Amino acid sequence: MVLLTYFLVGKPGASPIGNVTDKWFAERTIDFAKLTNHLSKEKKKNFNSLDSAISYLEGKFKVPYDQTGIGESGRFVFDLNPRNHHFKSLGHHPSLFGLFFSILDQFTNQSHFVTGGQFISLQQADGKWELRGENVPHKIACGFVNWFGHLISDMSGSESSAKKGNRGMGLPAPLWTWIDKLIVIKTKCNLPISDLDKGIEDLALQIFKEGFDLRFQAAQTIPVFLNEFIVRFIYAVRRLFGYFINTPKEERSFQLMWKKCEPFKNPTIKRMLTVAHGTFVLVDTGDAVIRAFVTGGGNFNVGEFFLRLNIAGCGRFLISLYGETKQTFIYVSAKQDAEFFKKKIVIVENYIEGLRILAEKYNDSQLLTFVSDFQKSDAYIKAFEKSAEFAELRNVPTEKIMKTKADIDNYFRGK
Repeated sequence: MVLLTYFLVGKPGASPIGNVTDKWFAERTIDFAKLTNHLSKEKKKNFNSLDSAISYLEGKFKVPYDQTGIGESGRFVFDLNPRNHHFKSLGHHPSLFGLFFSILDQFTNQSHFVTGGQFISLQQADGKWELRGENVPHKIACGFVNWFGHLISDMSGSESSAKKGNRGMGLPAPLWTWIDKLIVIKTKCNLPISDLDKGIEDLALQIFKEGFDLRFQAAQTIPVFLNEFIVRFIYAVRRLFGYFINTPKEERSFQLMWKKCEPFKNPTIKRMLTVAHGTFVLVDTGDAVIRAFVTGGGNFNVGEFFLRLNIAGCGRFLISLYGETKQTFIYVSAKQDAEFFKKKIVIVENYIEGLRILAEKYNDSQLLTFVSDFQKSDAYIKAFEKSAEFAELRNVPTEKIMKTKADIDNYFRGK
């Protein structure tokens, strides 16, 4: 898997797997254009090229926030141009966050975007804009369709880039648009935007301009998925051989076989995945660091590092680490509880034996009844109350008497 990332994923613009995913997204754009045309009452069209499909979808799913520049002054002030407006425009984000701002912009004829660490709202973004729909639910449905259809039209670049045979600027990668969300939240909460926030936004935008978009992120997930699949497959096959070797033929069943071989929800497969993804991330990060220094001429090139780093692989490894950490806490807690109850059982058994000795010494039938109650009580709560009364009768100092089960538990735990 590491070799697959090294030789076939690489970075945007120089990625054999990236070329495959680019082609796949382009074909899906054409398919969606054909489907939309088929469902409409318009004259049927043949989309033989990507640019014709994009042109059709852009006209079919118009939105008010699709500015590539707001005049020359707008471009100068906001630096909004065809190479960056998909990243800066919040409605172009392929996430629930992007859907929210798309619906908001369509209802209010606005355009929200983030640039230079600022959250900008452009009023009356499109003088000809009008959201279709007879009522609010209908308008929301139309807004969702417009948002989704417009995303499909943009995920393989623009019409002009497709005509030139260029890759074009696709949709921003979801794993990098979080910085825009953070800036919006801070702005709405009246929190200061730090230089670090602006630096991360600038880095994310630089990476996007280099081609790290939704298509390339999809390319990065392929070796991560294969790594996951191979580990689970090897585990299942190994357990399958063991099942047929150790299980007599007359006792075999599909349910038992699946229970023995299921490559999910067990500590062994989780540990194997943690090791596999950890090794993947370690080697991939090392390669990215080396290439960052090489391209930087001895200095660390941050942009090159993140272009090479497999973000999807890092995310999957963090999920495995979270599972391992959670399992460790559960194990430690269970071990402490087991030791506590083991100690409690020994103390209680010694305590019962001591009561028996006292009952025989004092010939105390009431104490014998108490011992019987103590043994039969599941929670020992009433027994502890009786033991407190017994201690008072034997003139034990009040401050040394444990009167409840909670007092006993705290004593055993050293509190």
